[in-house]
Amino acid sequence: MDYKDIFEPFERLVEIEIRGERREVPENNSLLRCFQFLSIETISYGDFCWNGDCLNCRVRVETGGKGKSVLACRTKVEENMKITELHEEIKL
Repeated sequence: MDYKDIFEPFERLVEIEIRGERREVPENNSLLRCFQFLSIETISYGDFCWNGDCLNCRVRVETGGKGKSVLACRTKVEENMKITELHEEIKL
């Protein structure tokens, strides 16, 4: 099965950090889609609503030394983004 049609169009991969590990994910996509890119089976069949209602995709993002909680389904990936915490439902 070709999964490329589930991602927003992208030309390159950007580097982000997830709990101290550097990973490459497609630009121009939500964090939840990027997690799906990294682990297609666990995220595709996880308990996610994909619209922000369930809150199962909460992550903690650190920028400028400050952390904040965001919903991965509603947050676009940014190069060098640092994700320090993942909701227990996100299995990478």
